[in-house]
Amino acid sequence: MNKPAPQDDEQGEVFLDESDIIDEVDVDEEDLPDADDEDDTENIEEPDDSIHIFTGHTDELYSVACSPTDPALVATGGRDDRGFLWKIGHADWASKLQGHTDSVSSLAFSCDGQLLASGGFDGLVKLWDTSGNLKRTLEGPGGGIEWVRWHPKGHLILAGSEDCTVWMWNADNGHCLNVFSGHGASVTCGDFTPDGKTICTGSEDATLRIWNPRSGESIHVVRGHPYHTEGLTCLSISSDSTFAVTGSKDGSVHIVNITTGKVVSSWASPTSSTEGGPESIECVSFAPTFTWAVSGGMDRNLTIWDLQNSSPRFICSHEEGVTCLAWLGVSKFLATGCCDGRIRIWNCLSGECVETFKGHEHAIQSLSVSSNVEFLVSVSMDGTARVFEIGNFH
Repeated sequence: MNKPAPQDDEQGEVFLDESDIIDEVDVDEEDLPDADDEDDTENIEEPDDSIHIFTGHTDELYSVACSPTDPALVATGGRDDRGFLWKIGHADWASKLQGHTDSVSSLAFSCDGQLLASGGFDGLVKLWDTSGNLKRTLEGPGGGIEWVRWHPKGHLILAGSEDCTVWMWNADNGHCLNVFSGHGASVTCGDFTPDGKTICTGSEDATLRIWNPRSGESIHVVRGHPYHTEGLTCLSISSDSTFAVTGSKDGSVHIVNITTGKVVSSWASPTSSTEGGPESIECVSFAPTFTWAVSGGMDRNLTIWDLQNSSPRFICSHEEGVTCLAWLGVSKFLATGCCDGRIRIWNCLSGECVETFKGHEHAIQSLSVSSNVEFLVSVSMDGTARVFEIGNFH
C-alpha cells in the first residue's frame, strides 16, 4: 500500500470555498466547554476525614492538649489571645479562657487532670479548673512563655520564657519556688524527667541545661562539639529518666545522658537541603515501648532511629515539612502533622504510612491524643481544631 505523498510545506495556506461545505450544524452555547472548567478541577474540595470541627477561635491555632483523665475534654489556644475548653462529642459545650493579652502559645493539663495551665506571649501563666474557671495567674517572666509543663507527680508547674529564664511555681498557692537562670537566649523547650527529680531545658543559645529542681543549680551544660551548632527547637526525655533527645535548627539530632551530661549519639539529617543549608528538626520523641527515637523536620522526613545501632530504621518521606508528632498510646503507631495540612499515621515497625487524614487547609501546628486513645485532635493555621478517630490503631 502506497503512503500518501508528504505535502509540500511551500504550498501556502489552504482555503475552503462554499462548494467544500457539506453541512452546517447549530451548536448550543451550553454544550461548549467552559473556559473555566480546567480551573474548577483545582477547586474541588478534598474530603474531610474529621468527625468534629471546633471553630470557636478567630485566628490560627498554636496548641492543643487532651485531658489525661477525661477522654472528651480538650483545650486549644492560639493567636486570638484566647484558649477554649471543649468536649469531643458535645458540640454544645465550650468554655472560653479569657485574660491573656497576647497569643496563647502553650497548654498542659496536670497529671491528675484537675488543672489546666496556659502560657501566653504576654509572659503570663494562667491556671484553670476543668470548667474553665480561672484559679490564679502566675507572673514573673519578662518575656513570652514558650512552653509549660507539669511535674509528673504533683501540682508544680514549669515554664520557659523568651527572656532566657525558666520558672517553677507551686500551682496550689501560686508561690514561685525557683527561677533557673543561665541560658543566653530564649528557652525554647524543656520538661521534668519522668521521675520528677531533674529538669532539662533547651535554648536558642544551642545548649541543653540539666538542673536540680530544689537548688536551682545547673548540674550540666551541654554545648559545643559534638553537640548542636544552632538553637534547640525540641526535646524529649526517655521513660527511665536517663536520656534526653534534642533537635535543632542545624538539622541534627543528639542523645544526651542526663546523669553524666555526655552526648552518646549524634545523627545528622539523612537528607540535606538542595539549597545547601540544613533543614530544621521540629519534633523529637522516644518511643514509649521500643528502643527507638523519632525525629521530624522541614526536610520533609520522619526518621525512626534505632537506638541500639545508632542508625535510621526507616526514613518516612512526606510531601512537605513535618511540624509535630504524637504516639498513639503505647503502640507502634505514630501520627505526624505537616505543613500540607495532612496528618499521617505510621506503623513504625514497618515504616509504612497506614492512614492519611485530610480536612485541614493549612499547616498543622500541634497534635494530642485522648486518654482512651480513641481520638486524635489537631490544631492548624487554618483556625480550626479537628478530631479524627484512631480506634483502629492500637
